[in-house]
Parts: sequence; C-alpha cells; structure tokens
Amino acid sequence: MITIIQTYGPMLLQALGKTLLLTLLSLVFAMIIGLVFSLMNVGKNRIFNFIGIAYVDGVRGVPLIVLAYFIYFGVPTGIKMMGIQDFRLTALQAGTIALAMNCGAYMAEIIRAGIESVDKGQMEASRSLGLNYAKSMRLVVLPQAVRTMIPSIINQFIITLKDTSILSVIGFPELTNMGKTISGNTFKSLETWAIVGIMYMVVIITLSKVAKRVERRVNRGR
Repeated sequence: MITIIQTYGPMLLQALGKTLLLTLLSLVFAMIIGLVFSLMNVGKNRIFNFIGIAYVDGVRGVPLIVLAYFIYFGVPTGIKMMGIQDFRLTALQAGTIALAMNCGAYMAEIIRAGIESVDKGQMEASRSLGLNYAKSMRLVVLPQAVRTMIPSIINQFIITLKDTSILSVIGFPELTNMGKTISGNTFKSLETWAIVGIMYMVVIITLSKVAKRVERRVNRGR
C-alpha cells in the first residue's frame, strides 16, 4: 500500500481534484435546473406544472449510467446525423451535463419542499404589500426556504460526489477510473481499492460533519 501511495499518490490526488471539480460544476448547474423546475412545480400554471413534473419524474426514472451513455455517445451521434460532423463532447462536459440533469431533478424536489414549508401567509402578506409574485418569491419566500433546504442540499452534494464514480464508464479520469488504471498496472487490487475507498470516505465523512453542523446552526437559528 505504501508503494502505491508513493508511486501513484500525486495521480490519485489529481483524480480526486477532478472528482471534486466535476461535483461542484454539476451542483452549480443542478441548483439552476432545480430552481427553474421547482418554481414550475409550485406555480399555478398547469402547463409549467406538467413540464416540471415530467422532467423530475422522467430524469429520476433513468439510471445515471444510461443518461451518461446517452449524452456522451447518443447526443453527438444524433447531431452528426443532422449534418454537424465536428460536434463532440468531452468526458467532463458529458459528465457535468449528466450529473447536473440527474442532480437537478432531485434538487427540484428539495427546493419545492423548501418553498412549500414556508407558511403561505408569507406570500399573501408580501403580495398585499404590493410586491409581485416574482419579487415575493425572491425576497420573502426563498430566503426562508433556504434555511430548511441547506442540510438536504449538502446531502445531495455527497450523493453527487459518490455518483461521479459511475462516470468512469465514459472515461472521465475521476478517482474510481484512476483506481482501475492503478489496479491494472500494479495487479494489487486489494491495496488500490482500499486507498481509493479511504479517500472517498475521508471526503464524504468531512462533508457529512459539515452538513450536521449546518443543520444544528439552522435549527438553533429558528
């Protein structure tokens, strides 16, 4: 194990950095997607309601690995059939899109639940003061909902971090993919995967403790 760390340590740290980068990028876009579709779901427009529900249920019903394959292989093939021959997606781009779409569907439910946890009287009071729906949501409802959503968002971050391992199937050089490479080079599967598992564990336990601390502070602040 020590030999593997000495020889491949920098490569493993670099792969961990790419894993965290992919997770952060995906989470940023997932927050945007989640906010858009959650607002569709809590609004009174039936067409928007249908679109929001269709997206959330549709994406959550497709395994992430299938979504990754579709975006990485299927989308470029479809675009080439339309006559655009030079179009391609890198593993980072395809991985970010796949994770953001997947995470965004769950984020939409987290944000929707957070919005619905705010007393409806808050929206009615802000509207009675002359604020339109958009300003009432942005200035009154969402700030209160965020306090409820933060622990769930951090937990979703942890889930997304673990889901990055699935993207090794499209060749993205994240931590699991690097583990496969090192295991193949050294023929030391036990030691290699033990190191990879420990690295994941350290990051995830750290994030879990952050989530619990944030949750305690939010509960005390109520």
